[in-house]
Amino acid sequence: MSTGDDADQTPETTTAAAEAASGTSATGDAVETVETVETEAGAARVTWRRAKRARLVLAVSHGAGGGIEARDLQALARLLPAHGVTVALVEQPWRVAGKKVAPAPKTLDTGWRGVWPTLAGAGLPVIAGGRSAGARVACRTAAELGAHAVLALSFPLHPPGRPEKSRAAELLGAGAPTLVVQGGNDPFGRPAEFPEGGYELVEIPGADHGFAVPKRAETGQERALTLLTDAVTRWTAALG
Repeated sequence: MSTGDDADQTPETTTAAAEAASGTSATGDAVETVETVETEAGAARVTWRRAKRARLVLAVSHGAGGGIEARDLQALARLLPAHGVTVALVEQPWRVAGKKVAPAPKTLDTGWRGVWPTLAGAGLPVIAGGRSAGARVACRTAAELGAHAVLALSFPLHPPGRPEKSRAAELLGAGAPTLVVQGGNDPFGRPAEFPEGGYELVEIPGADHGFAVPKRAETGQERALTLLTDAVTRWTAALG
C-alpha cells in the first residue's frame, strides 16, 4: 500500500551527500559523514552534519515523494550545526533501494525504529523530525522511542481536498514538545485548519507543501526559508 497521498511537491536536486554510501567531508561548521544502517525494513542511510559542540541531535526524514534533497531539510542541515545541533538526514529503506513508491505507514515506522539506536548512540537528546510522511512517522513513534521533542515540517493533516480524512490524532498524540512548520497555502492542510493542541505552529506565508512560494509573492523564496530556519533555531535553543 502506498503513502502517495503525502507526496512532496518539492523539486529534487541531486547532492553528493545523498548519493554517497560512505565518506567524510566538511560543510561549513559541520563535519559530514554518511553511514548505512540495517533495519527490519531494509538498509537505511543516515547523512550526518555534526556540530562541533553538539547539545542536541535533530533527526529528520523525507516524505513519500522526495528525498533528503528537499529545500527545508537541506536548509536546516546547513544552519543548525553552527547552533550546537547535529543534524541527521535519514533516508528510508525504500529510497535507498531505489523504489519509486513509498510503502505502508507501518513499514515506514519499522524503518525509523531500526535507525533510532544509531541516532541515539551519541547519548544526546534526539529530536524526531521529518517532512510530510516523515513528520507523520516522527509523531507516531516519538513516545515509544523516547524522543526529546518532535519537529513536523509540512505535516499532511489530510489528503488534498479531503479534510474529512484527518491525521490530527497522530499530531496530537506525539507525546513530546512539538513544533509544526506549515506553508500558508499547503493543500495538505493550511494552518487555520489545524486543531488546538499542545504544540506550537509556525506559518510560512504563501508557501506550499514543499515551502515553495510564488515568484510574485510578498515573501520571497529566500525569506520563506529564513523564516523556517529561524523558527526551528529558536525552538531548539529553548529545548536546551
